[in-house]
Amino acid sequence: MEGILLKLLCKMALAVVTMIVLSACSSNFQANMDVEVDDFTHVNQNGNEVSLGDLKGKVWIANFIFTNCTTVCPPMTHNMSELQDLLNKEGVKEYRIISFSVDPKRDTPKVLKEYISKYEADESNWDLLTGYDSDYIREFAKGSFQTLAVPDPNSDQFMHGTSFYLVDKEGTVVKSYSGNTDVPFDEIVLDMKHLSKET
Repeated sequence: MEGILLKLLCKMALAVVTMIVLSACSSNFQANMDVEVDDFTHVNQNGNEVSLGDLKGKVWIANFIFTNCTTVCPPMTHNMSELQDLLNKEGVKEYRIISFSVDPKRDTPKVLKEYISKYEADESNWDLLTGYDSDYIREFAKGSFQTLAVPDPNSDQFMHGTSFYLVDKEGTVVKSYSGNTDVPFDEIVLDMKHLSKET
């Protein structure tokens, strides 16, 4: 009888430990930002308006790029395209990708369309935005994403952040990741899965 009780207690203890481990794994998300995105309405590469309201209720990932960039933007866009493939393969649905141009004067919708066509990207949920001025994007990047978006005084290039920013369904930036080198693809996918399941 004691042997049966001991086995039963061991099984119950194992079940409890398993539940604790599983719950820890499923809630492993750790935010490193908490910034509300300012309201916006801009134009994408297809000439269509995209607003913050359009993104409410969806998890989205954002970055800052410009098409004339000679350094970090091409690898960042390639990395975002790889992330998109991984998200699709992992069955993550109802997410969006938003790339804000930091050079809106040159980055017209037509130019952005040509730029994204060079990458194996699915444009059905990836918007490259423009249609504002340089002062606006500088203040927007600083206020909503705590990053730079300013002209380089010594060239025709721009200085801007190279992070990928995770935004929750309420429009709050909750996490940033390296978007240029050593991109934590698996971590981003897990985090987006986690946020997508939250109601």
